[in-house]
Amino acid sequence: MPKLIVVNRDGEEHEVEAESGLTVMENIRDNGFDELLALCGGCCSCATCHVHVDPAFKAMLPPMSEDEDDLLDSSDDRDEHSRLSCQIPMRDELDGLKVRIAEED
Repeated sequence: MPKLIVVNRDGEEHEVEAESGLTVMENIRDNGFDELLALCGGCCSCATCHVHVDPAFKAMLPPMSEDEDDLLDSSDDRDEHSRLSCQIPMRDELDGLKVRIAEED
């Protein structure tokens, strides 16, 4: 199982066992991080699963869709490392992926 490193809004870093085949959002939610709301359940329609991805992993992620880009535009906390965690499938190759949960909008 790949490791996923999640930094919460308080800056606390937690390493969790992630399940390949689930999205990063599902892995974060299933490991008890309540501050990642994921209100739409992974349909890419709300941006409440916004995370900042470690730049070292950027090239390993799928390209951002137009819908994801549009949703992230609504966030005041968006930066060049912003992604919706529901749009990142967890794979063994992403072992050690580090994400920081974005500030609530």
